[in-house]
Amino acid sequence: MASHIVGYPRMGPKRELKFALESFWDGKSSADDLQKVSADLRSDIWKQMSAAGIKYIPSNTFSHYDQVLDTTAMLGAVPSRYGFTSGEIGLDVYFSMARGNASVPAMEMTKWFDTNYHYIVPELGPEVKFSYASHKAVNEYKEAKALGVETVPVLVGPVSYLLLSKLAKGVDKSFDLLSLLPKILPVYKEVIAELKAAGASWIQLDEPLFVMDLEGHKLQAFSGAYAELESTLSGLNVLVETYFADIPAEAYKTLTSLKGVTAFGFDLVRGTKTIDLIKSGFPQGKYLFAGVVDGRNIWANDLAASLITLQSLEGVVGKDKLVVSTSCSLLHTAVDLINETKLDAEIKSWLAFAAQKVVEVDALAKALAGQTNESFFTANADALSSRRSSPRVTNESVQKAAAALKGSDHRRTTEVSARLDAQQKKLNLPILPTTTIGSFPQTVELRRVRREYKAKKISEEDYVKAIKEEIKKVVDIQEDLDIDVLVHGEPERNDMVEYFGEQLSGFAFTANGWVQSYGSRCVKPPVIYGDVSRPKPMTVFWSSTAQSMTKRPMKGMLTGPVTILNWSFVRNDQPRHETCYQIALAIKDEVEDLEKGGIGVIQIDEAALREGLPLRKAEHSFYLDWAVHSFRITNCGVQDSTQIHTHMCYSNFNDIIHSIIDMDADVITIENSRSDEKLLSVFREGVKYGAGIGPGVYDIHSPRIPSTDEIADRINKMLAVLEQNILWVNPDCGLKTRKYTEVKPALKAMVDAAKLIRSQLGSAK
Repeated sequence: MASHIVGYPRMGPKRELKFALESFWDGKSSADDLQKVSADLRSDIWKQMSAAGIKYIPSNTFSHYDQVLDTTAMLGAVPSRYGFTSGEIGLDVYFSMARGNASVPAMEMTKWFDTNYHYIVPELGPEVKFSYASHKAVNEYKEAKALGVETVPVLVGPVSYLLLSKLAKGVDKSFDLLSLLPKILPVYKEVIAELKAAGASWIQLDEPLFVMDLEGHKLQAFSGAYAELESTLSGLNVLVETYFADIPAEAYKTLTSLKGVTAFGFDLVRGTKTIDLIKSGFPQGKYLFAGVVDGRNIWANDLAASLITLQSLEGVVGKDKLVVSTSCSLLHTAVDLINETKLDAEIKSWLAFAAQKVVEVDALAKALAGQTNESFFTANADALSSRRSSPRVTNESVQKAAAALKGSDHRRTTEVSARLDAQQKKLNLPILPTTTIGSFPQTVELRRVRREYKAKKISEEDYVKAIKEEIKKVVDIQEDLDIDVLVHGEPERNDMVEYFGEQLSGFAFTANGWVQSYGSRCVKPPVIYGDVSRPKPMTVFWSSTAQSMTKRPMKGMLTGPVTILNWSFVRNDQPRHETCYQIALAIKDEVEDLEKGGIGVIQIDEAALREGLPLRKAEHSFYLDWAVHSFRITNCGVQDSTQIHTHMCYSNFNDIIHSIIDMDADVITIENSRSDEKLLSVFREGVKYGAGIGPGVYDIHSPRIPSTDEIADRINKMLAVLEQNILWVNPDCGLKTRKYTEVKPALKAMVDAAKLIRSQLGSAK
C-alpha cells in the first residue's frame, strides 16, 4: 500500500528560510546564499520523507514566497510595471512583484482559501504575454533525482490559477479570465514535456477550485483544459489534487471524467461527505489518494478510525489503487514535535506536527497492507483516551456560561449614529482623524528584552522599565507626527494571538511551532486544548500606562475572538463556534476592565473574520451568524461614549460587507490600498455605511514609502463614495514588520495628506 504527502512546510524547523530571505532583502547576503539555504532545506525534506517510507514525495512545493507567485513566474505573467520583457525571471523581479520596490507597488496579496496563508494575486488581461519564464519545477525535480529521491512534481493547475487571478487594472469587467486558457496551456505543455524528458513518471496538478460552488461553464473549462493537455500528459501518471472541503457532486463528476488523469486526491478530513460520492461511484482503474491525515491541524490522527475509513474505500477502488495521503499540504501545520523540549508532556502526547504526520501516513499505509505497527497503534489509542478523559480539557462553569449565550442577540442598545455623537463630544477629533492599526516596529533590542525576560535573565522590574521606555518612544513619535488617536505600539507582544493565548486558560504554547503565513512572515499558533477563560486582566496595565503618557486618546488593543480562533490550532472535540463563544466571554471581561481603567477607545481586531468563511455558500450563513455574534458579545456592555474599533486585513470583504456592518463596531479599519481600492467598489454600488471607516491608505507589507500626493489622491477617491464625517485615515495594517526608517516618513506623508485634504475641504465651504 502506497503513501503520499500533498506538500510540506518549507521554512525549516528553526525558520532558516525566514532568516535567509530577510538577510537577502536587507542586502546582507547574496542570491547564491539564499539559494543554498533553500537547497539544503529541500534536501532535508526529501530525504526525511524518503526515509519514512513515503512513496509519492512532492517536489516544487518549496517556494520563496508562495506557489501562486511561482506559477505567475513560470507563465511569465509579470505586470508591465516591473520591467520584465523576456527570458528567465530573476529574484529581483520575483520579489518586486511580492513586495514592491522603490518605484512601484507590490501586487495584491490575499488569503489562500480559508487559511492564514497568503498568496500574491495574478493580474491578468487580454494584453498579457505568456512565456515559459521559470524552470523551477523541472530544476527541483532534477535536484531531488540527483539526491536519489524520485518525486512527484507539483503544479498549480491551469484552471485554478486563472480562477484565483484578478483582472489587471483597466481591463473591462466583462473580460473572462478563463478565455486565457488557450494562451497558458502551451506553457503548461512545455513544462510537462520537460518533466517527462527529465524522467518524471508522476505529476500532481493542484486544482483546489473544484471544491467551490462553480457555475457550469467553469466546470466545462476544466474538461476542456485537460482534453487539450491529454496528449502531452500521455505516458505520465497524473494526480489532480483537491483539498479544504467536500467536493460538490457535479464537480466530482467533472473531475473524475477528466481526460489524461489517472488519480484523484480528496480531503477526507474536512470533506467527509466526499466519501459518499466515492462509494457511489469511482472510475474503474483510477487511483484514489485518500486524505485521511489532517494537514490543517496538529492533533494526532485517530489511526483506528482512519484505518476503518481506508478499509471501506479499499473495497470500492481496489487494494492496488488506494493511496494513503494527507488531507492537504502540511504547509499549514508546524514542522516537528522533536523541537518541543518544554511542551507539557501530556499535551505533547496528543499532538502530531508535520514530521509526525508523515509517520502516521506511512503507518496507515503499512497497516492497510497487513503490516500493522502494534506498539505505534497502541500508543496512539492511549494518547486519544488520555485526551478524552483529562480533567484539564473541561471547565464546567465555562461550559455553562457559553451555553447561556444562546437566544440572546448581545447588541449595544444605542444606534451607531448616536454613539458616534457621544464619542465625538468626548474625543473632539478633527475630520479625517488619523491613527495606526496597533503595532510599531519590533526592533532587535526589543526582541532581546522579551527573550531575556522569558529566559529569566532580567528581572520583571527591568523588563517593565524597558517596555515603558519603548511605549514612551512610540507615544512621542506619534505626538511629533501629530497623529490624532494613538497606539502604544504593542512592544510587550511578539505575536498578538500568542500574547493573548498565554494569558487565557485552555491554551498551550510551543517553542518552535512556527507556521508560514507569507514570504518570511511566520506565526506560532497557540494550541486550544480545553475550555477557555480569562483568569485576570491582560492588557489594562500597559494601556493605562500608555494613556498616562499623553492627553490624546490612546487605543486599547485586543485581538477578537474569531481571529484568536482562526489563528490558533483549535480543539477538534467540540464545534468551533462553542470555542469561539468561550473566547468572546473572556475578551468581554477585558473590554469592560479597559473601560473601567479609563480607556475610551478600544480596538478589537478581527483580521481573520473573512478568512474563516466556509468555502461552500450553503455554510456561509451559519458561520457569519456565530462569528458576528461573538464579536458583539465582546463589547455589548460598554457605554455609548466608549468607541469600539475593529480591524480586518488582506481578504476580499465585499461579499460579506453586510455582516461587517452587522458587527456594529463604531469604527472599522480595513485593507484597501494593495487591492486597488477594491473595497470602495461596494460603496460605489450603493451600500450604505453609517459607522466610521478607515480604508488603508498605504501598504505596510512593502518597504516602499508613499508620497503625500499619492495618499491624498487615495483619500479623495474615498471621499467620492464615503461621507467625510465617517472617514478615517490609517495604514493598511500594523507596522510590526517595518523599520523605523520606513515607518516615520510613511506616517508623516499620511498625516500631511490628511491635513492637506482637511484644508481643501475647509476652503470649499
